[in-house]
Amino acid sequence: MVASGASRARAAGSARRTYAAGTRRAVAKRGNGGQRSRFSAVRILLVALMVVAGVKLVQVQWFEAPTLSAAAERQRSLTIDIPAQRGSIVDRNGNKLAFSVETRTLSVNLRVLHKTMDDYAKKNPTKGVNFESEGTAAAKYIASKVPNLTTEQELLTKLHKPQSFTYLVDNVEPSVATDIVKNFAWIGVENRAMREYPGDTLASNIVGLANWRMNDSDVSKHNLHGVVGLEQSRDNDLAGTPGREIVNTQNGNDNLYLPGSEHVLQAAIPGSDLELTIDSDLQYELQRQLSDYVAQSHAKGGQAVIMDSKTGEIYALADDKTFNPNDQSTFQDELLNDRAVTTPYEPGSVNKIVTATAAIDEGIATPQSTIPVPGEIKIADRTVHDAWVHGTQNFTTTGIFAKSSNVGTLELAQKIGPDRYSDLLKKFGIGQRTGLGLPGESPGYVPPRSQWSASTFGNLPIGQGLSMTVVQMAGMYQTIANNGVRVPPRIVKAKKNPDGTVVPEPAPKPVQVVSPQTATTVRDMLRAVVQDAKSPNAGTAPSAALEGYQISGKTGTGQQVDPRTKAYSQSLANITFAGILPADHPRFVVGIRLDAPDTTLPAGHSAGPLFHSIASYLTQRYQIPLSDGPSPEVPLILP
Repeated sequence: MVASGASRARAAGSARRTYAAGTRRAVAKRGNGGQRSRFSAVRILLVALMVVAGVKLVQVQWFEAPTLSAAAERQRSLTIDIPAQRGSIVDRNGNKLAFSVETRTLSVNLRVLHKTMDDYAKKNPTKGVNFESEGTAAAKYIASKVPNLTTEQELLTKLHKPQSFTYLVDNVEPSVATDIVKNFAWIGVENRAMREYPGDTLASNIVGLANWRMNDSDVSKHNLHGVVGLEQSRDNDLAGTPGREIVNTQNGNDNLYLPGSEHVLQAAIPGSDLELTIDSDLQYELQRQLSDYVAQSHAKGGQAVIMDSKTGEIYALADDKTFNPNDQSTFQDELLNDRAVTTPYEPGSVNKIVTATAAIDEGIATPQSTIPVPGEIKIADRTVHDAWVHGTQNFTTTGIFAKSSNVGTLELAQKIGPDRYSDLLKKFGIGQRTGLGLPGESPGYVPPRSQWSASTFGNLPIGQGLSMTVVQMAGMYQTIANNGVRVPPRIVKAKKNPDGTVVPEPAPKPVQVVSPQTATTVRDMLRAVVQDAKSPNAGTAPSAALEGYQISGKTGTGQQVDPRTKAYSQSLANITFAGILPADHPRFVVGIRLDAPDTTLPAGHSAGPLFHSIASYLTQRYQIPLSDGPSPEVPLILP
């Protein structure tokens, strides 16, 4: 039993081993089949991936290669403008009124900077360098190098702006910019230029202003351009032609490019210089005297011009209100123009020169003709008075204009007739732009002849109902000073090109307004305006007389329209004076306008004293010879 039990036990063990082995072989057999299936799937997947990669490679290398290459190039380099050197503006003696100096503008790409600092801090945690420390150090250093341009706090504010790119500071000297970038390589530098105006307010209303015009969407188009004045109107001459160059950019960012990577494609062509007709010393003196007189007279403002009597060249053109192009705090819209050409006004009695000229030219009167002049005259529905009360008096023709009689002027105008008068206004250039070349020039206003009413001809001859600029007003007297030939004024004398050639400005076309004899006669008549004689033979402006010189001129008081009542004011007026120096051998013409001075003050009721002061300076500066003799005293009102 023992033996048979052992045998059964061995048989059972053998059966179990046989079953287990069979089971392992079955499992192994099934396992090897699954592994082969997985290997097959992987091989198919790899083959598929290789096919896809091959197709993509062919596509990239053959079909998309040019496009991708161009995109890569754009990320690496940028074609930008090379700013052209802007031409200078000089006076008639070569003194610089405006010129350009090379500068740099510092900028930073904040997005790139933040990423660079963060990456560096992660890789070098023990260095203690991060955006905050680097930005603070840069702000402190830059502020110390350019203390007049920015402050540390301003720079820190800009460095913490919630935007990707910002400019830090303008107008940095090139050597200083180089030093800053050596210490902080992440700071970008742009080549710029800054316009310098050495005279500050000197002739600023003429010269104007140019600054760095920026197009934020394309930094490659930045350049100096004129904003106002001649800088604006002659921008094409001054600006030159920008060049082109290729530069490498940092991290593909167009706002930051690598110094020293420039490759010039086309050199910039500098702009031309402009030579003006003005004399900067005379311009300074006229601005000073005009501003002082405006203050003395409590006027709202004033303008004045000095013109060569033969050529029409402007030697000085002043406005009491001006600005400093070097100081942006003085920039106000109402200052950024020259009212001597942009702002017309009703001139008053200086316009009586038209009637005087027509009367002599038509043979209606002679200087000595006697004309009975009552205290008032009725023109249509208007009654016109003289500035002083009087009964009928016997005026000479000279006396009518020397005493500035409105009634006498209108009596002569009625004999001339509106058609002839209208034609003469046009010949004198009233109602037309002079073509001086300054932006915003006004033509003034003369009502069209077809629209004249019966009373219109009671206004125009005495300088009301029409308007003109100071330059136009002086132009009428230039015509009389130049023997009846009007030469349109100009303020640019010549253009000097980059190659050194000088191109004179086209000469203005002269206009023969009246005969030389008529002009001489009128000029001689107007000497009586400054005649200092016993009443009633004193002119209206003996204060304008200058010892040793004959002076011809005319005073004017043009009523202004009251902005409240829309009617002519009894207190607001344009006080004007136009004069010829000397009357016997004309050299200069001076025109002056005071805007609403206090006419109760000595300086407010006449611009004659200002003319006297200006004329005195002119005779000394230009060594003008004394007149051949004093002006003869002539009767103005006969007994």
